[in-house]
Amino acid sequence: MKKFLLMSLIGLAFVLSTAAIYAQPKPVSGGSLVVAQGVEPPGLDPTIDTSAAIPRVVYGNVLEGLVRIDRNGKIILSLASKYTISKDGKEYTFSLKKGVKFHDRKAFDAEDVKFTFGRLMDPQITIPNRRYYQDIETIEVVDPHTIKFKLKNVNSKFLFNLARPDSIIIHKEAADKLKTAPVGTGPFKFVEWVRGDRILLEKFAAYHRKGFPYLDKVTFKFIGDPSAQIASLRAGDIDVIGYDVSPENALLLEKDPKFKVLNGYTTTEVILSTNQTRKPFNDVRVRRAMAHAIDRSALIKGAMSGYGMPIGSHMDPGNPYYIDLTSVYPYNPEKAKQLLAEAGYPNGFEAVIKLPERFAYAKRSGEIIADMLSKVGIQLRIELTEWGQWIDRVFRNADFDLTVIGHSEPFDIDIYANPKYYFRYNNPKFQETLKKAEMEPNEKKRKEFYAECQKMITEDAVNGFLFVMPSLPTMKKEVMNWWKDYPMTAQDVTEVWIQK
Repeated sequence: MKKFLLMSLIGLAFVLSTAAIYAQPKPVSGGSLVVAQGVEPPGLDPTIDTSAAIPRVVYGNVLEGLVRIDRNGKIILSLASKYTISKDGKEYTFSLKKGVKFHDRKAFDAEDVKFTFGRLMDPQITIPNRRYYQDIETIEVVDPHTIKFKLKNVNSKFLFNLARPDSIIIHKEAADKLKTAPVGTGPFKFVEWVRGDRILLEKFAAYHRKGFPYLDKVTFKFIGDPSAQIASLRAGDIDVIGYDVSPENALLLEKDPKFKVLNGYTTTEVILSTNQTRKPFNDVRVRRAMAHAIDRSALIKGAMSGYGMPIGSHMDPGNPYYIDLTSVYPYNPEKAKQLLAEAGYPNGFEAVIKLPERFAYAKRSGEIIADMLSKVGIQLRIELTEWGQWIDRVFRNADFDLTVIGHSEPFDIDIYANPKYYFRYNNPKFQETLKKAEMEPNEKKRKEFYAECQKMITEDAVNGFLFVMPSLPTMKKEVMNWWKDYPMTAQDVTEVWIQK
């Protein structure tokens, strides 16, 4: 009897779980979406300007590359149907999808790919991230649907670099329109840009991914004031706030049944940047002392209302090479005092922390860190700095002791190999190890090298590694399938739909 009851319960559970699966709402086509964007892009060409506001409108929506980053942070095919890499890691051959059309109905082919990367490598054109393509030796059109890249050196990040917004494929006959009215191959075509107000996109009926997109129209509405964004969402004037929702507002909106907040991660590592050339921060014992004096859990709770994920090195959890180093410096004020005494500062010291006034997360984090460090004898004077001054004084000229800032570029651990970068870290062993990682064709060995790189900057306590910025996209409950995590700077609405 017991056996019969057990089997009956198992059967009932199976039926209920199966019913739940089939009860999931199916995507429906149609409708319009209005997305609030805090910053209006300076242009719509992501190859010549590093503003994050550009790919948040066009990447994946209007413009596409050979490969792309999906919502899980994986590199997947886009305009390419497949690719092969030679055994020596120096040749990448891409087979291109057939039947792909640009929005003006011109056929996409290998000549567009060659034109795109020829332009990116052209010294006459200002390309901020030309380093992504510096290892390309030749680009060969094998046939209209096959392109081959030959590299000077093995570059294990080459495929990732092709998935960045910088590597979108350009219509060779409409390159001059890219900045103001781009013609791409994406699921939506550009319709109009009303300066200071909005950008309107419309469904491209001949999109090469059958069945997508679901939406008919998408409007990116420029609303700079966060309070005005929230008011517009509550009033029904917008449907989504994809970025820039404060933790406090996220907490409030989570409690409202009309809205939903997706708590995910971004690629933005928030760090306590330390000037390695200034005393006493050139002493690793002082830097380690600060690491032990900061309670990251309390910091996230106080500065971010509990949203955000602690990190122990300069890599976000969505990166395939990420390792968890958050336990290396557990919160331990007594250990911090001991290290300070060993470094010759038994009574602590005074310093200045310059915080960019523009960013609330930086100001709140800096204030909390100043309080935490004061408990081990380190007295920080807070100096709020206008953003332009911060860029000039801190970032360009390294005129600072400490600062708090988020680094948003994906997979940017290579900044620690640049001795001239603003925190002035110079470790030849790190530079050598990173080079090995970037030139290693074997995936397993490459992962080991990247793990070693992360451990090295953690052991050196180069900076205070605090947390990864949460994504917190907030929307009406009817908006379905929005990306929870942002493994790339984007607001890809290809697969978003509205529940009727």
